[in-house]
Amino acid sequence: MENRDWPLWEVFIRSKQGLDHKHVGSLHAADATMALQNARDVYTRRLEGVSIWVVESVNIHASNPDESEQFFDPAEDKVYRHPTFYEVPEEIKNM
Repeated sequence: MENRDWPLWEVFIRSKQGLDHKHVGSLHAADATMALQNARDVYTRRLEGVSIWVVESVNIHASNPDESEQFFDPAEDKVYRHPTFYEVPEEIKNM
């Protein structure tokens, strides 16, 4: 398999314990092991992460932005799903 035929992988990095993984970019790799190694080399050169996820792009399914109104509107009447009225104690650093 030539380099240009390798599948596309999406890379997610967790910058420190307790935080969520953030999408940082994409890369081509022959398999998951190579994708993890390449992601480490490309996206964590300055010790930016404590955890890396790689997901083959064909396995990601997303909602259609053109249908966002009908897709997300039903949640507006469920205020308990949005913790905007809770006060977070100062001792909690990463929430």
